[in-house]
Amino acid sequence: MGTRIEDPDAVTPRLSETEYRDRLRELPPSAKLVARVLEAEGALARGELAEESLLPERTVRYALNRLEEHDLVERQYSLTDARKQMYAVTAQ
Repeated sequence: MGTRIEDPDAVTPRLSETEYRDRLRELPPSAKLVARVLEAEGALARGELAEESLLPERTVRYALNRLEEHDLVERQYSLTDARKQMYAVTAQ
């Protein structure tokens, strides 16, 4: 399991489940897989996402960029290690 973001509501407003699913439907399969991993595991760093999804880090980076462009994930610094950026879904 990944490291949790201490205050998940701090930055990005939450999307309704319907809006989240509608936006996700338009994205490539790698982005859908990364989103599913985040839904199941909670907030994770990019390396943890690569490990959990079995995707190369480059593919995870691409997927996260697509998800961020559609406001489906939020990125925050870990409060336990400021060098790490953590990602979490924006659905309620």
